This record gives sequence, structure tokens and C-alpha cells, in this order.
Amino acid sequence: MPSDHSSQYCPHRPPCPGCPRLGDSAIAKQPLLLLDALAERNGIPAPERVTSEGFESRMRARLMVRGRARSPKIGIFESGSHRVVDIPNCGVHHPLINEVAREVKSVIHAYGLSPYSDERHEGLVRSLQVVVEQGAVSPDPRAQVVVVTNDDSIDSAAPMLAALAEQLQPHLHSLFWNGQPERSNTIIGPLWGHLHGPSMLEGVSGGATVFYPPGAFGQANTAMAGALVRRLHQWIPVGARVAEFYAGVGTIGLGLVERAEFVRFNEIGVHSIAGLRRGIESLPASGRTKTTVVEGEAGKTTQLLDGCDTTIVDPPRRGLDPPLRDALANWSGQRLVYVSCGIDSFLADAQLLIDAGRWRLIELAAFGFFPFTEHVETLARFERRSR
Repeated sequence: MPSDHSSQYCPHRPPCPGCPRLGDSAIAKQPLLLLDALAERNGIPAPERVTSEGFESRMRARLMVRGRARSPKIGIFESGSHRVVDIPNCGVHHPLINEVAREVKSVIHAYGLSPYSDERHEGLVRSLQVVVEQGAVSPDPRAQVVVVTNDDSIDSAAPMLAALAEQLQPHLHSLFWNGQPERSNTIIGPLWGHLHGPSMLEGVSGGATVFYPPGAFGQANTAMAGALVRRLHQWIPVGARVAEFYAGVGTIGLGLVERAEFVRFNEIGVHSIAGLRRGIESLPASGRTKTTVVEGEAGKTTQLLDGCDTTIVDPPRRGLDPPLRDALANWSGQRLVYVSCGIDSFLADAQLLIDAGRWRLIELAAFGFFPFTEHVETLARFERRSR
């Protein structure tokens, strides 16, 4: 791809399905039509569109490893298959992701290690996760790297990993082994080994320091995620009593602690909880005393709502846990902020909340976290109806 990314050319299309709208950084029309219709039904302005250029915007990638030891492929699956498209020059990836993939190929070839075969459930190296350090943290960003193998022990991959750590210097932040020995479409397995560097990648979100263990969820487009968090924070008043469900490592809520009366966090993922607790530890003592972490399913922790006037939810693509949605429909708080990565589930949840009679939709914004795709991230603000 040309270095200035000035054209719609990509050497990997076809068959790479990753950028169906390559060159068009606007948010896709279909989800915008649905959000526009929701806004019109509720008598509010059309959602604001927030987009980025798109090229070199993805700071996090999970890539499959297939092929042969002498010619490994690292990339994503073709649509509807387990055939991997090799994407060594992906234009939407941060260049360091492409560099890490090249070095992984090099060590696979040098040590004669077999990439994974889905059909036979054989081969050692299954996948690769690369997360690039934020530029705000380091002007010369490094990468947190996870190599996933089809094994319950690190031993078979240890020589390759040692060589990889040496070859990636000085651009390596940390290196991890992950074991996924099951015949499964789940990319990250249950087994971990920490080989090099800090145990968590450090970032900044909403003015707070956040920490990402390699198994925690994080947004791929950190610039757009930062824009969403800044907008959301504008909606939360000083002295708010906040409950945040699906809190992850705290990218939204940690930045609210300083001005809130208190912030209660809910999260179920063990790796995200570890990052969240590390982020709380990094707060000043006056902030740490204003936080509570309640682990478990969001639908089973609705007691967090008691005494709060503000709730923030950032559920997975499937939307709100039904018990939490029902509790919110009857909750007596003042404001509800919904962050959504699934347009269909958001529209369904929003309509149910509005139909329950306690909530009115006040504002919508649409964020293009994944330029050149059909995906849209939605930010919505609800306020309690006047009696």
C-alpha cells in the first residue's frame, strides 16, 4: 500500500474481507439510518458523527497463523472459512503490528515450527495478539505481544519465543505465551506464561492511568475511544453517584473518580478486573476510598444501583443482561449513559427502556471505531422523565 495511503488500493483485496468500504472513512449508511430514525421518533437531533481517517488507526490486533513452517501466513480468515489471508502490509494496522507479524514469521521459519491446522487440529503456532503502546504514554511506542500455541506447555515454543524477544528489541514492551490446546474457535486459551517486560500495558483514558493485562479487553482504535470517553465525561456532573456496569479495566469510570461522590464498578472478566484494580491502586488515596469493585455478571449485581443517580453501561455486542435491563427500566436514578458496540441490541434495549415510561432519550452520537467497515459505536444519554 502506498505510504501516504492516498488511494483505495490494497495489495490484500481480494480476498481480505477486513475493509469492505476501503477509502470511505464515513460511518456506514445503514446503521446511521437506524440511529436517525430513533432520534426522529424521540424528537431529538440526528446523532453527531465522529470519524477518523482510518489508516494506521488500529492499535490492537488478533491475527491467525496458518500455512507451512517455511511459508507461514499471518492474517484474518476469509469470509465464511478458516482460510487465512496473509496481510503483511495492512494499511489500517499501526506499522508496528505489521513489523511484529514479520518477525513472528521469521522465527517460525527459522525454528521449523508448524502453524496450526483447523481441520487436523495439529500444528503448534495458532495465533498472535499485538497491542501497541499509546503515543501519550511513550513517544516511541512498543508492543505487548502474545503468541498462542496449540499446547498445554510453553516448552515447545520457548526457543522461538526467546528469539522473538531478542529480534523485537527495542520495540518490545512485553511478551507472553498463551496456551489454547482445545479444538475451539476461541482465540485466547486458559494458560499463560509471562516471558518479558511489565505484566500490564499502561495507557491513559479520560485523564486517568489505565492498565491492560494481555487477557483484558481493549479498544483497537484508542484515538476514537478517547474521543468517546471525553464526550461521555461531559455528561456526568460534579458530585455524581455513579454505577458502571461492564467496566472493563476502567477506561470510562476511572477518569470520573476525582469529581464524583463515588464510583462503583462491575466487571466479570478476571483479566479486566486485574487491570481495573491496578488502575484503582494508581489513584490518589482520596480517590481510592471512593471506589468499589463488585465482580460477577451484570444482571446479578443490580444492587450497585442503590443510592446512585448515574449509571453507565458498556455491554458486549449482545446488549444488556435482561435482569439489568429490567432493573434499569424501573430504576429511580437521574441519568443513564449507554455505550454500544452492537446496533441491533442497542436499538432493542433503548426501545424497551423508553417504552417502560421512566426514561427519555436526550442525545445520540455515532463513532467510527472501525473505519472502512459497517461497524458503528453508539453513545446515548437518557434522562429520567419528569413526574
